[in-house]
Amino acid sequence: QVQLVESGGGLVQPGGSLRLSCAASGSIFSINTMGWYRQAPGKQRELVALFTSGGSTVYAGSVKGRFTISRDNNKNTVSLQMNSLKPEDTAVYYCKSILRNGVDYWGKGTLVTVSS
Repeated sequence: QVQLVESGGGLVQPGGSLRLSCAASGSIFSINTMGWYRQAPGKQRELVALFTSGGSTVYAGSVKGRFTISRDNNKNTVSLQMNSLKPEDTAVYYCKSILRNGVDYWGKGTLVTVSS
């Protein structure tokens, strides 16, 4: 099993920045991919950014150039630096990992609100 704990959400004005972190514990050596998803009110959960099994990154078109995913293997964390935030970025952000056996795990989420 893998446990994921997100942190760093909050209220920010349009144009501002936030940094989210996801700390992984448990069977971390079994993790194949890891990344961030979000779910806005009344909408489906969607991919924001992730690391593939090969170590490359994938971004949603709506965040490309504004968000950056990074990882610290020593601390078993994956972070999401979010710049130039827009009201439409308001959502609950979830960390997700997929193990090599295909089982996926989700964190409980952290709320990001972009509003003036």
